[in-house]
Amino acid sequence: MEKQYSWAGSLVLETHLETLGPKKQGKVRDIYDLGDALLLVATDRISAFDVVLPDGIPGKGYVLTRLSKFWFDWLRSIDQPVSNHLISTEVAEFPEPCQRFKEILDGRSMLVRKAKPLPVECIVRGYLSGSGWKEYQKTGTVCDLPLPSGLKESEKLPDPIFTPSTKATEGHDLNISFERMKEMIGEAVAEEVRSISLKIYKGAADFAHGRGIIIADTKLEFGLDPETGHLVLIDEVLTPDSSRFWPKDGYVPGGSQPSFDKQYVRDYLDSIRWNRQPPAPHLPKEVVQKTTDKYFEAMARITGRTIA
Repeated sequence: MEKQYSWAGSLVLETHLETLGPKKQGKVRDIYDLGDALLLVATDRISAFDVVLPDGIPGKGYVLTRLSKFWFDWLRSIDQPVSNHLISTEVAEFPEPCQRFKEILDGRSMLVRKAKPLPVECIVRGYLSGSGWKEYQKTGTVCDLPLPSGLKESEKLPDPIFTPSTKATEGHDLNISFERMKEMIGEAVAEEVRSISLKIYKGAADFAHGRGIIIADTKLEFGLDPETGHLVLIDEVLTPDSSRFWPKDGYVPGGSQPSFDKQYVRDYLDSIRWNRQPPAPHLPKEVVQKTTDKYFEAMARITGRTIA
């Protein structure tokens, strides 16, 4: 019997909130400029291998928003809190022009402070998986960082590693060295970004481990406050879209792991030998349903609240 979720009843693949002005559209989010703030709307679109798929995952935008809010709040409570851009996820607290769109925005939107995004993705890897595992098999390195010999697929690394990449507007992001990152954004900012990224990952990984989830790796984004120039955590944080989540129970290094993230969709697409070029194929109904289940279970485990 299929599970049903109250937040998964209506599929939102795109928004058209005309009176809020022109929008920018990312792979998942629709972004509206409200003047002194931005409105981020998490749709149910899903991408794989940097291509947006024709089918969405019902309720996915709600999970991304709920988890991001949870982590943004949690990061404010840790020692030496990390500054972030979140103002509110409550539509009642949004500017008046947003109120007419409450039905669409409720549960899947964030009002955030503006920041100047850094042109890099900040990736922290705690386990050997994905593209990192493929590189390690060939060279013994991950993003050109040497690792001990004899590691297995999905094995925990001796220490988490910071592996930045470019933030491509089209096509695939490209891994870059930390030296290249320093050239792009300046040494002081690069050092701060690396330090904060590792701090976020280590703290969140410890927390999630206590909730039965291994965070194998995660991608973070930062911007600079336009007034103070201080570093600000932006976009989403520690969601199944930006992280690799594995169940702690049953974890055994030496192969791929079951996941709570969109790796399930990637695995399906690889199984049908899609060439990873547009147009993307449609997803079977059972793949969509199981992916919804995985996203909601990840949210329930991490937040400690079951939401149906």
